[in-house]
Amino acid sequence: MTSISADSLANSAAASEKTRAELAYKLISKDLLAGRFEPSSRLRLNELKLRYDLGLSPLREALLRLASEGLVVAEGQRGFAVAPVSAVELIDLTRTRQQIEAIALSAAIAQGNEEWEANILSAFHRLSRTPLPDSMDDFDAVMNWESRHRAFHDALVAACDSPWLLRFHSQLLDHSERYRRLRMISPPPAAANSARDRDTEHREIMEAVLERNAPKACELMNKHLQRTADAAFPKAATKAA
Repeated sequence: MTSISADSLANSAAASEKTRAELAYKLISKDLLAGRFEPSSRLRLNELKLRYDLGLSPLREALLRLASEGLVVAEGQRGFAVAPVSAVELIDLTRTRQQIEAIALSAAIAQGNEEWEANILSAFHRLSRTPLPDSMDDFDAVMNWESRHRAFHDALVAACDSPWLLRFHSQLLDHSERYRRLRMISPPPAAANSARDRDTEHREIMEAVLERNAPKACELMNKHLQRTADAAFPKAATKAA
């Protein structure tokens, strides 16, 4: 009979705990970014335990990780809450994303190859064939559009050779998506999407990128991000200073 050492059992238990914490992180993050939790609402561990069928330890670890990413607020002895939203934060988020996007996009344009170009064309094709849902109650359709929208923006900067830039880009995109999804869920779709032609905006950005025209691509991207920010808080002055 093969014996199992205490060290092996301990390592196995630690690996299992890490796996559960990673699962908790992914599940909570997905719901946060999808707008399933109200901004500033409390995240009670016992309620999350029932919701996700996970233990308190992996849930707490996941919440601490999300707090470090700004999606959750740690309130000391009071526990955790969903990060609030505000026009002030959105102004800062939009300005920062415009700056990071310009650096990453310019680097990708300078370094991208034919495979990168093909991936952009493919991502745009899938996105352009995925209309915004008529009802925001159709969660699966909303998430499908969001997934393809994310894939398009990721494809644009994929040739950037800086892992740090891409990491910042991904985190900023997460926060931008949260604002957009909250805005999509709250008002009627017609009000949320009026005066926007996203297909044209995306196509123009793509064409400038494939033409290797970095200044034009960055200018179009800045305008695209600004329109999205303005739609999230239409009554607020969200123009970057």
